[in-house]
Order: sequence, then C-alpha cells, then structure tokens
Amino acid sequence: MNRTRRALSALVAAGALVLLAACGGSDSEGNNDTSSNGDAASGEVEVFTWWAEGSEKAGLDALVAVFNDQYPDIKFVNGAVAGGAGSDAKNVLASRLQTNDPPGTFQAHAGAELTDYINNGQIEDLTQMYEDNGWNDYFPQTLLDRLEQDGKIYSVPSNIHRANVVWANPAVLKDAGVDPEATYASLDDWISDLQKIKAKGLIPLSIATDWTQVHLFETVLLADLGADAYNGLWDGTTDWAGDEVGAALEDYQTLFELTNQDRQSLDWPDATQLVIDGDAAFNVMGDWAVAAFEEQGKKLGTDYLAYPVPGTDGVFDFLADSFTLPVGAPDPATTEAWLSTVASPEGQTAFNMKKGSIPANTQADTSGFGDYQQTAIESYANDDIVSSLAHGAAAPISWLTDITSAVAKYGSTGDLGGFQDDLAAAAEKNAG
Repeated sequence: MNRTRRALSALVAAGALVLLAACGGSDSEGNNDTSSNGDAASGEVEVFTWWAEGSEKAGLDALVAVFNDQYPDIKFVNGAVAGGAGSDAKNVLASRLQTNDPPGTFQAHAGAELTDYINNGQIEDLTQMYEDNGWNDYFPQTLLDRLEQDGKIYSVPSNIHRANVVWANPAVLKDAGVDPEATYASLDDWISDLQKIKAKGLIPLSIATDWTQVHLFETVLLADLGADAYNGLWDGTTDWAGDEVGAALEDYQTLFELTNQDRQSLDWPDATQLVIDGDAAFNVMGDWAVAAFEEQGKKLGTDYLAYPVPGTDGVFDFLADSFTLPVGAPDPATTEAWLSTVASPEGQTAFNMKKGSIPANTQADTSGFGDYQQTAIESYANDDIVSSLAHGAAAPISWLTDITSAVAKYGSTGDLGGFQDDLAAAAEKNAG
C-alpha cells in the first residue's frame, strides 16, 4: 500500500473520530438547530442555480426536501438554468440583475467571485444574520476567513469542495504496465507514467472544455509553485511573468499534450466517464466527481482511485457553493428562510450526501457519508487551505474570465510564450 493510500485509510478511520466530535458539537442544551424554522414566513422564494442534472440536481432536490419540511408555508420555485457548466446561468443572472429583476436568492461560489456583485451593490451584507443565528460558531474559521470581504459576509455556504483531486482507473493502469500503487511526489514522476500509458495507445489524462482546462491548469500551478507562491499569484507577490510560472506552464504544456483530442466537445461528466468506462487512465476534477463513481456502483480503492494531484499532497484546494440575498429580492423573509435551511445541519447533511462534497456546518451528521468524503473531512481539518481559481474562490470573475480566455487561446494556438504574456497582462489588469 503506497503512502497516499495509507493516508487515505488512516483518514477514513480518523474521519470517524471527527464525526463523533462533529455530532457532539451541539450546545450545552443539546440543541444544534441553527435554522429559524419557528418563523411564520410564507409566500415563495425563487432559488436560482445551475444545478439542473446529475449529482448537482440530486443535491438540490435533497436540500429542497429539508426546506419544505422546515418551512411548509413557503413555496420553492426552481430557477435553475442548465448549460455551459454554469456560464449560461451566470449570463441570465447578470441580465436579470442589470434590469432590477433579481431572484429570491442565487447560487455563487464563496470567495472572490462575489467581489463584483459586492462592488456593484447587488447583494446584501449578511453579517448580522450570522451573528443572530450563531453561524460564526458552526462554520470553520478557515471558511469564515474566505467568506469575509472587508469584515463582512455576503453569502451562506452549502458545502465545501476540494478541487485538486486525481481520479484513476486501476484496471487501465495495469493494462498499461503502470503500478496502480505507485506514488507521485511530483508532476515529473506522474508525467513519466502518463507517457507510458500514451505509448500503449490509451488516453493518459482526460479533460473537457475550457473551464476544465483552467481547473487542470490551477492544479499544475499549485503543484509547481507550492501553496505560498500559488497564493501569491492573487495578491501580487508572485510574478506571473517570472521563471517559476514559466516552468509551471511547461508542465501544463506537457500534460495538455497527453489529453484526449475531443476535449472541446465534452463537459466534465464526459471526461470523468472516460475514466469510469476504462477509456482513460486519469482525470483531474473536483470531488463532486465522486458522486458519478458511486452512482455507478464503483468502489474506492477497487474500481477507482482518488488522491491529491501529484505535488499537492497536504494542500486542500478549496471552493464552496453558497447562496446570497440579492438587493431588491422580492421577499427577503422567504430568502432568509432558505438561507437558514442552507446553513442548518439537516440541510447540509442532505445536500452534501448527494452532491459528493462535505458540510460547511461542523454540526452536520456525516456518519452516512462515503469513504472519499470521510477523507475530505479530515484533509480539510488538517491541510493547508488555498482557494480555487476555476471555481471563483481565488480571483474576481473578471480576472477568471481573462485567464480562461488565455487558457482557451493556448489550447488552440499552442503558443506557450503568448500564453504567459496573456496571463501576465490579465494580472496587471485585474490585480487590486
């Protein structure tokens, strides 16, 4: 058993202790209900998301079931917009906000993604709601630190996801003559095996359309730069035009050349499915992918492997889905009821059980969660935490948009020098 898998096994066991601690985290009265379900709110609330299919819809459906139980007099209105991995929904949302037609609440990634909404005066400060409901005591400080902007909090997280995860098919590795138990201390070690897989005529690494390429790119930056220098990309202390980033771009180039040719016609579930079906050896994706494996009856350690991207062991690349209270929301009372369900341990358990993430609320019952989720709970508690670029936690939307354009341009031109120039220009344009 290699080091990573030993670590995973230990984490599963340790996760049980965490669960006991989490389940025992109620107050001295034994009351761990953070919702406001005694309120007599009524009416309806439109919940705007891009969770229209798969594990995302399953998670939303589970959360709605808890909401209906906690607030039976409020009608849930599903405002989900499918397509483009959220980009279509964000376009529709931007139009509605510009025309003063906000939904009751909308989904957004916690962190820097909210910066533009805050600066545009489009979402309300929820700091007082946190204080009134005691949520500052139920969410980890490492999460609260990423929710705050200028000392205020503008969203309620429904979960915590990890972005820097490799998913692997051990049967494909064996067929290619690669040891499934192999460990990879660095990207160089991993690339060596990827090249062996390519030599066998198999797909070494599956990816999909542009945003999944940004996702892969951020994990390469993290692996080569380390947590401190990666964080420095967002505060200006790491030079995008420097040699460190240049070396990371060379590794990204090598990995990109080891991916499937039909990437632009696929979305992330398609790329993950290539691994599940044995058509590709590896895929880098966030831990929402675990739901795809589990829904198809696959077992961790037997049918698939999951571990941190080589070079990132000990670092948790963080993102979280969250919900907001838009300025001018039709009925703020029903929105606050929805936010209370989102924050509640019952809502967090139901939602994350289906979506593959872990609860943000430490009082949520995770005893029924799968093996991978148990390892994620322990990793989040002990690893260095960094913020995901591709999923809105590290940089404002405008900066992410420019980086995505640079990644897409590189994908079509292969011009590595131009790629770094574009990234440096994006940093100069967007860095605060």
